[in-house]
Parts: sequence; C-alpha cells; structure tokens
Amino acid sequence: MEDILKQIDFNKSGGLVTAIAVDDATGDILMVAYMNEESLRLTLEQGEAVYWSRSRKKLWHKGEQSGNVQRVKAIYTDCDADAILLRIEQVGIAACHTGKRSCFYRKLENGGFVEVGEQIFDPEKVYAK
Repeated sequence: MEDILKQIDFNKSGGLVTAIAVDDATGDILMVAYMNEESLRLTLEQGEAVYWSRSRKKLWHKGEQSGNVQRVKAIYTDCDADAILLRIEQVGIAACHTGKRSCFYRKLENGGFVEVGEQIFDPEKVYAK
C-alpha cells in the first residue's frame, strides 16, 4: 500500500488531492471532494470512500450519517498524480448532502443557475442533530 500512496502527489496542494466520484454504472459525476494520504489509505483498506473534510478539518467516511456510502469499484489518477477519480457504487442513491443524487444539480441557463437535480431525501430528517 505504501508504494501506491507514494505515487500520489499530496504536496502540490498542501497535503490534499482532488477526488472526483463517478457512478460506475452510469458514468454520472456525483461529487468532488478532497483526500489526504490517510483518507486514501482508509479508502484502499475499507473499499469505501473516505474523504478529508476541509470545513470540519477531519476525516469523513462518506455515508457515515446518511448511510449513502460509496463502494469503490476502481481508482484512477491523472497524469500529474494530483487528482483521483473514484468509480463507485453509490449506495442509497443520493451522493449530495442536500438530498440530491449528484452535487452537480445546478445548470447554467439563460444567464443564471437553475436546479435540475432530483430531490432524493430530506436532509433535515437524515442529518437531524
């Protein structure tokens, strides 16, 4: 595993790399997040996506609250080895904390962004504190 981790350039962006989650079955881009070395190690060990939350400054196992985990099917890196593409099976259909299937649910139309994504769940019920 250490050989795999050494191949990723975590130094360019302060220890983080961009991670793009793509639905393996449909090819839909579901979300963009960040990974540090530890989150990539845990992802490799567990077979489920673990990210680094920049806002909370901690590891974030996708779906830890909602149950909408991401099972990793394949991992790719770009030519500079500073971005990761995860082909995943999205368990629970929704990838976005807003309750949408994809975080990319706003489309530019006629000079403004409009919501085009389907609402899958109510985030207030799922993330009740």
